[in-house]
Amino acid sequence: MKFLVKLMSVTFLSVDIMAQMKLEYPKTVKTEVTDNYFGTIVQDPYRWLENDTAADTKAWVLEQNKVTHSYLGQIPYRDAIKQRITELNNFAKYGAPFKAGDYLFFLKNNGLQNQAVWYYQKGLTGNPEVFMDPNTFSVDGTVSMNIAGISNDKKYLAYSLSKSGSDWVEISVVEIATKKVLTDKIQWVKFSGVTWKGAGFYYSRYDAPAKGTELSNKNTFQKVYYHTLGKSQDEDVLVYEDKGNPLRYYGMGITQDERFLFLSVSQGTGGNALYFKDLQSVKPEAQQEFMPITEAFDAENSVVDHIGDRILLFTNYKAPNRRLVLVDSKNPAPQNWIDLIKEEKNAVLNNVTLVGGKLFANYMLDVSSHIYQYSLEGKKEKEIKLPTIGNASGFDGDAKDTFTFYSFTSFTYPSTLYTYDIATGISTIFKKSELKFDLDAYETKQVFYSSKDGTKVPMFIVHKKGLKLDGTNPTLLYGYGGFNVSLLPSFSASRMVLLENGGVYALANIRGGGEYGEQWHEGGMKLNKQNVFDDFIAAAEYLIKEKYTSNQKLAIQGGSNGGLLVGACMTQRPELFKVAFPAVGVMDMLRFQKFTVGWGWVDDYGSSDSTKYFPLLYRYSPLHNLKYGVKYPATLITTADHDDRVVPAHSFKFAARLQECHKGENPVLIRIETKAGHGAGKSLSKQIEEIADIYSFMFYNMGVVPKY
Repeated sequence: MKFLVKLMSVTFLSVDIMAQMKLEYPKTVKTEVTDNYFGTIVQDPYRWLENDTAADTKAWVLEQNKVTHSYLGQIPYRDAIKQRITELNNFAKYGAPFKAGDYLFFLKNNGLQNQAVWYYQKGLTGNPEVFMDPNTFSVDGTVSMNIAGISNDKKYLAYSLSKSGSDWVEISVVEIATKKVLTDKIQWVKFSGVTWKGAGFYYSRYDAPAKGTELSNKNTFQKVYYHTLGKSQDEDVLVYEDKGNPLRYYGMGITQDERFLFLSVSQGTGGNALYFKDLQSVKPEAQQEFMPITEAFDAENSVVDHIGDRILLFTNYKAPNRRLVLVDSKNPAPQNWIDLIKEEKNAVLNNVTLVGGKLFANYMLDVSSHIYQYSLEGKKEKEIKLPTIGNASGFDGDAKDTFTFYSFTSFTYPSTLYTYDIATGISTIFKKSELKFDLDAYETKQVFYSSKDGTKVPMFIVHKKGLKLDGTNPTLLYGYGGFNVSLLPSFSASRMVLLENGGVYALANIRGGGEYGEQWHEGGMKLNKQNVFDDFIAAAEYLIKEKYTSNQKLAIQGGSNGGLLVGACMTQRPELFKVAFPAVGVMDMLRFQKFTVGWGWVDDYGSSDSTKYFPLLYRYSPLHNLKYGVKYPATLITTADHDDRVVPAHSFKFAARLQECHKGENPVLIRIETKAGHGAGKSLSKQIEEIADIYSFMFYNMGVVPKY
């Protein structure tokens, strides 16, 4: 009885405060700016917000954040939700290990550390020690670290540091045995690892920005250099450049024995051309001696390793579901390729690695991992059994290794690391997350629903066992739908806040992704992009029809291209959703190609500079399809001031226009994170703050009172 009284008092308190929250949005100045797209005049009154370093824009950001945080701060259970998310995340988490000589490296977060720490140990039974702790690089945990590459003699490790979530990184080198950081510093690097060769490594970089200009504006004419350890970056040798194509990316790769060197060239997010040198016969620094394997950009190609004179190539050339082929280095043209692992019609080959004289093929069947071991002759030897439907990755190593590692996770299965004995085929647990939560109380199901055009689309649904399907459950629907990205099952401790409060989590594997190969991707790109939104809308309609939820208890969420997804769906069907969370979204589809690396997305979207694509882009661009007087869902837009991939101007302009157009009691707010970027490397404390705001906003606007 006491519990009932308490619950009722909290409910009435929520309603009282909601009535008091009469939002006054900051006044956003409109200016007379228009563009003429092939005779169509398009107004852009908030273009001044594209200059995110201007004083007026900074003032606007401060005012928007003030309104947003004032609103969020009045939600009565916001602090309790934050505390619960903090408790849920306070457990040891591990990242997939890899072997380097006598050492094993792995990531570990003891619980609430802002950044995971790199540990190493000798062999499988050695005592783990801290190798490098990124938390010591900054006071607030806003510097993140990634391993960029291990030298082939296993003596040195190159690592990259990113500040405030930027895509720009600085590369340093540490001696593994002593943990001594060398004097080498590599700057002006974006979208590049390192490829070790001899006493140095290859890497890709841009020219240093001119004095007084911003680094974020320098995104043209990437070049490949070779750096020798102990020398300054000024002495690095230019290996490759193309003065005629400023908007191309270049990456290097090398086989384990350093015989074959590869140059990958791409001009967007689609396929790549691939060239090579046989270093037995040419000097590695020579600039014009790369031989083509394929010069087209119509397929994705990557090298696994080589067997004798034959290169192992992983490709989707004439194989939408991908295959592994043998390429004769003497006759490398595509017509001479020989299948080693053939394309499967009903499964996508996600990855192939060569370890310990065996090939490991990672397949995706109905958005779940299946791993098979093959001989070097392409004979399937065995399947590696996985715990349940989920996502497996890893199986990396050297040709002479006797064991390898892999990780496995699913919606109710925290990431667990396994050691795999190649000779016996036995998997044993290496590291396991110890989460204090009864995961057996929850279940995952996969359904296949029909989209607008009849296409069957898979969707995972996670909730408490025995959940009553009466249309009242708070539900969060997530999607992405682009760039050939596949969304496999994954675990989130924070998601338990939704599930333990009777909520439903749904993940729709819509077109545009890679869940069913290149054909699935092409079904949701360029002129087919509306299929992506139709698939997501159909997922929402399915959840309502099957009484998981209702339009008053349904929230949608997505980030980056998924932010575009949410923006497009909430403008096309505003009545279908109660809450919307567009994160770091591409909201201005007419100008995305004009900022930082946005030009690379033309492969997936098309461009407003083309008469072929402008009409469609204009038809679904979230910014341009907001209409006066429409009641939009309660919306919390999220972005970050250091996002140099999808610049925050997209979200700024969308928020200003949404606040101008929206009519009704639903709040439409923007939350702008500081000292953060597109998402990668964000400190755990910032993640917890943002997730607490999201769930608080969602529950509050659905009229749901959590049990805390």
